[in-house]
Amino acid sequence: MTNPSTTATILNLPRVTKRLVVLVVDASICVFTVWFAFYLRLGEFVSLSGPAAKAALVSMGLAIPIFMIGGLYRAIFRYSGWPAFMAITKATAIYGLVYAALFTAFSFEGIPRTVGLIQPILLLLAIGGSRALAGYWLGGAYKNLLTRSTLPKVLVYGAGSSGQQLAAAMAHSHEMKVVGFLDDDIKLQGHVINGLPVHSPVDLSNLIDSLQVTDVLLALPSISRKRRNEIINAMLDAKVSVRTLPSVTELAQGKISTSDLRELDIDDLLGREMVHSDDSLLAQHTEGKVILVTGAGGSIGGELCRQLLRLSPASLLLIEQSEFALYEIHQDLLPLAEKSGTSLIPLLCSVQDFARMRDIILMWRPYSVYHAAAYKHVPLVEHNPVEGIKNNVFGTLQVARAALGHVSKFVLISTDKAVRPTNIMGASKRLAEMVLQGLAEHSTTGLGSASTAARTVYSMVRFGNVLGSSGSVVPKFREQIKNGGPITLTHPDITRYFMTIQEAAQLVLQAGAMSQGGDLFVLDMGQPVKIIDLAKRMIDLSGLTLKDQADEDGDIEIEITGLRPGEKLYEELLIGDNPQATVHPRIMTANESCLPWSEFEIKLNALQIALDQNNVSEIRSLLLELVSGYQPEGAIVDWLTLAQEQKAN
Repeated sequence: MTNPSTTATILNLPRVTKRLVVLVVDASICVFTVWFAFYLRLGEFVSLSGPAAKAALVSMGLAIPIFMIGGLYRAIFRYSGWPAFMAITKATAIYGLVYAALFTAFSFEGIPRTVGLIQPILLLLAIGGSRALAGYWLGGAYKNLLTRSTLPKVLVYGAGSSGQQLAAAMAHSHEMKVVGFLDDDIKLQGHVINGLPVHSPVDLSNLIDSLQVTDVLLALPSISRKRRNEIINAMLDAKVSVRTLPSVTELAQGKISTSDLRELDIDDLLGREMVHSDDSLLAQHTEGKVILVTGAGGSIGGELCRQLLRLSPASLLLIEQSEFALYEIHQDLLPLAEKSGTSLIPLLCSVQDFARMRDIILMWRPYSVYHAAAYKHVPLVEHNPVEGIKNNVFGTLQVARAALGHVSKFVLISTDKAVRPTNIMGASKRLAEMVLQGLAEHSTTGLGSASTAARTVYSMVRFGNVLGSSGSVVPKFREQIKNGGPITLTHPDITRYFMTIQEAAQLVLQAGAMSQGGDLFVLDMGQPVKIIDLAKRMIDLSGLTLKDQADEDGDIEIEITGLRPGEKLYEELLIGDNPQATVHPRIMTANESCLPWSEFEIKLNALQIALDQNNVSEIRSLLLELVSGYQPEGAIVDWLTLAQEQKAN
């Protein structure tokens, strides 16, 4: 097989040089075919001197000019296929007529007349064969060279081993072409690594213009989040698309390839390190045990399952009411389960079905339950309050009742929207927290079996918005940017706390291991982020420009649509002002009051009756009474209630 570098060297020769090479090859073929024609006629090889030399010189003198006129040297490497062969045939036919007329019609001493007929036939086959061979050898490489010259040009940020490996993997990529490295190391700048120059990041703006660079690929898998944030911020003004490699831990099992590249998530811009868990503590409460996750097909539930499988539980029960979501998560988790030796059990079930949940728990006796099942989409729950409360409040109650006395650890996934909520979803999640707070005081009595003596430790984990989840703005904004905009935003001042989906899952697992009973855990999530700033950064890091009054020729516009029903401008993590530190530096506990279970149970029964009657006004009144700080904005927007009122009028 031909060395690719040799092929590239030939293709990169100047056009004049390539024509001269082919002229020499064709001249050599003329000489060879004359010599071989003598052999075929005489039956023996003759020396290329005297008459044979004269026949060869005449052949070269005729063939080369005719081939030039016939255009055989105008586009050497583009010649392939039938059109090329026809051009060669026409030029060789003209040559053959002249050559045959000379040596067949006229007699030359020492040159058999039949040579004038044999040699043109041999020349046609040899010239055609040489072009076919060249097309086979160089044609694919030439087409590839033409294609790669039109590919988007990219720079790899990081000239270390990861960057070099990425550049090598992309050497034959059909998606983009690496034209150099960027690196902060002054010792590397100005040098060439594997044929690619190393530039200073300071020169990025100039390189974008001079090299027509469209993308920068971050090959810095081991740097801190803070440093990554600094690098990204420094590139914002360059208007270049930025993509990145996964972390070192994600690359530990295999080599880097172009498939490892991913779009830059906004979690890379949070400016803080990820929350790290105590793996030994997690393993103590997971390894070799049976674990149950509700809402396993959701974003948080699915990530919880992935991280749990890395801790090698004996069995993992997947509870999900959506058949499709359960199928997807089960298929996704199978390789991890096989690797960890975990029995994976997918179970179709609604968390509101107490009997089904009790049967599952009694059959498999899970050590821990992670309750992630919930309706979380604020506007949808606002328009469908009855189902939202049934699922979020009474679904939690039924699972918690089924677990009481049979499960050691029960962890509820909650939300910052439960703090002084303005919407049904937030209020329902605060009620779910209160359910567990009440049950935590009676984990060996009350709702459980009279014979039950085991204590179930209930806890809650409250955190902000999760980047990359099904309800996150990030995938929505990315899709809108991909479609050319506009990005739709409900309010220019809307602000949220953010965390990664991996952080959220780690916090839930850590809290479950740390809980003592009735704990409400919250995460130190840093400073809240304005959503409009995230949108602008996503536009910048896509290599596009914001279209606004300052730049009416920009690429992507941000359109303000107005706050949706129940949507808050700001979110909070604490109802009170008394967070307490834990052994984990980024996790706190909140001591928030709730009604005694005896009183709370009566209110829950009243709420259940209002739900059964679809009495949304009574439901709102009970929520106002039960949930501290609940302040609904606007009138009731329940679709069914509105339709009933419209029909009555």
